[in-house]
Amino acid sequence: MAAQFGRRVVKGAATTAVAAVAVAALSASQAPGVTDTAQGRQNTGSQPSSDPDADNSATGNSPYYTDLPPLNSPTPTPTTGTGTPTGTGGDEAGIPATVLDAYKKAEAALGESKPGCNLPWQLLAAIGNVESGQARGGRVDANGTTITPILGPVLNGNGFARITDTDGGAYDGDTTHDRAVGPMQFIPSTWEWSGRDGNGDGKKDPNNIYDAALAAGGYLCRFGWDLSDKADLRRAILSYNNSTHYLNTVLSWLEYYREGTHEVPDGTGTLPSGRSDDNNGSSSSPTRTPTPPGTTPPSSQTPGGGGSTSPSPKPPTTTPPPSTPPTTPAPPTPTDSVDHLEDAGTAKLTATAGDAFAEKIATRTETEAGKAVAKVRVRFAIVGATDSVFIGGESVATVVTNSSGVATAPALKAGEKTGDFTVRATVVGRAVSGLDYKATVTARQADALARTSDTALTCVAGGEFADQVELKATYKGAAADGVEATATLIKAADDATANDKGPYFKDADGKTVRTLAGLKTGANGLLKLPKLYADDTAGTFLLRVNTTGGATLTVELKVTAAPSSSPSPSAS
Repeated sequence: MAAQFGRRVVKGAATTAVAAVAVAALSASQAPGVTDTAQGRQNTGSQPSSDPDADNSATGNSPYYTDLPPLNSPTPTPTTGTGTPTGTGGDEAGIPATVLDAYKKAEAALGESKPGCNLPWQLLAAIGNVESGQARGGRVDANGTTITPILGPVLNGNGFARITDTDGGAYDGDTTHDRAVGPMQFIPSTWEWSGRDGNGDGKKDPNNIYDAALAAGGYLCRFGWDLSDKADLRRAILSYNNSTHYLNTVLSWLEYYREGTHEVPDGTGTLPSGRSDDNNGSSSSPTRTPTPPGTTPPSSQTPGGGGSTSPSPKPPTTTPPPSTPPTTPAPPTPTDSVDHLEDAGTAKLTATAGDAFAEKIATRTETEAGKAVAKVRVRFAIVGATDSVFIGGESVATVVTNSSGVATAPALKAGEKTGDFTVRATVVGRAVSGLDYKATVTARQADALARTSDTALTCVAGGEFADQVELKATYKGAAADGVEATATLIKAADDATANDKGPYFKDADGKTVRTLAGLKTGANGLLKLPKLYADDTAGTFLLRVNTTGGATLTVELKVTAAPSSSPSPSAS
């Protein structure tokens, strides 16, 4: 049944809303700058293929399944007892249980981390079907890892894009060229920064459907895209595989799955058959069984098999078999000539938490002789335990080198986590050593503190202060919010030891506390301390507040003696 998807004929009343959407999508005009799969990536012999955008996509613009959804929309029906949910739609509406669970969990995770993206799990299902036939019909183990690796064709420029090895074969087993990997078909260079741990096992494995689905969701939700917006949805899908035909195929399955799906047991999903690389002479289709080396295909064996080793007599022919034209080597690209990366004058990278870094990272691509190379993609990736990002909220940015061979990364914005992290520059599509840049985030700080009121702070012994102490922190004259502070009731101006008598704070249990640590200024640099109380000791006391950055303020507190009570008059 699956083999007929791409060749169905639309017939009057049989056309459903899903088919209408699919047909409309497939007749849509091409977006500017988009390569149509049918015209741009199918091989027409042995000519090399050059796709400059491939290494900047999720899949390297690798081949995909072209089957379209059936015309009848799926209509799920409720289950009875504890059986597997069923539906009235065709087999194509069934999604393997573990794969479906991975899509829904990815949707939930992105709903929390990027709620403005509005990622529907049906979009992941549509891409998963087009990329790998839902992990080859759900052939995954209990943890969601594919039983056998799913690899796309070798991206050697022969009918496909040419992407030289970027991972040393760690993901795809190929140390010469890259290949798309796993149920969502990520190329290694993209997985390196977009990979996620979706099943909580501490690993980021492109062959695991939970990891791959979450990574695909994060990839589709970058750049602040809102997938409920049609334009952003198109941009996101095209960034996954830059082809109008791919876009239309994914949109068709998206609408189909939105009509309803049902769960099927793992390993029983329907496998697609039509491929965008069907004319290439080689295919990575998981439904095809290659002929073992040294054997003859069934079509040319002796009828009946029987294990005979004698070849069948061939009829005479006067027409010699066509010769295979020699393969034309792919012309070298600027990327091929890059030997190493050099720093292009990047200054020290330091910023206060929450602020933008004043300096930007600049990297130069050079040949072995030290000559600058222009028009090379350089990827900047933030690594390490940090919440710092590039302006725009992304942890990865790809920049093309200018005529001087220099790529300048977007500005960095410091997160709240202090300490050091690394920004690594690498050449996209070229296995050369990366260049690391150290960046440091310092804590928010204040250099001045002042009370917001000049009201005297007084209290009667055994009572409580009417006014709470409120301060404003500033740094270089500007309000300093988020600055950590400590308040201590000290013994004397020259003795910062906590006092053991006089005014005090109360903790959550009502116990006496004379040091408050972990305070933090709020909006506009304001800090309001908890209410102060006085014990039965009268006198003048000091409250000292210190902040990160060295700001200090000492506040005077006065406690007056409680009035003595007059004796009661005696009876006459």
